[in-house]
Amino acid sequence: MSTYMPKSGEIDRKWYVIDAAGKPLGRVAAQAAVLLRGKHKVTFAPHVDCGDHVIIVNCAQAVLTGKKLEKKYYYHHTGWIGHLKAVRYDTLMSRKPLKAMELAVKGMIPDNTIGRAALGRLRLFEGAEHKHAAQKPEAWEL
Repeated sequence: MSTYMPKSGEIDRKWYVIDAAGKPLGRVAAQAAVLLRGKHKVTFAPHVDCGDHVIIVNCAQAVLTGKKLEKKYYYHHTGWIGHLKAVRYDTLMSRKPLKAMELAVKGMIPDNTIGRAALGRLRLFEGAEHKHAAQKPEAWEL
């Protein structure tokens, strides 16, 4: 008996909607990363991009547990000497909640061509409305 190897042309991609309202940011991001990679499928192979499209709505209402809003920072470097920028998560969640969700999902995806392709299938929205109703996405419960 031989092992089944999925081909890139045989991948059936579905659309899923995850509602992040009132749910922890990391749990939503972890579930989105699993769907984007395709690890929930029985035909998963780590060397083939077999993930699905994911829409996350209500990103602005995702919560951070504990004191992460005050103690957690997002760091990025501008490329200039001494220009390490730090933004607290309470500021990031109030000004750019989509960026906070994108950073959480990006940290759970591998940093290679398959991961970059998977992040291209991620759609984020601050409110409950999204513009992908024509794709008939299914609701995904955590």
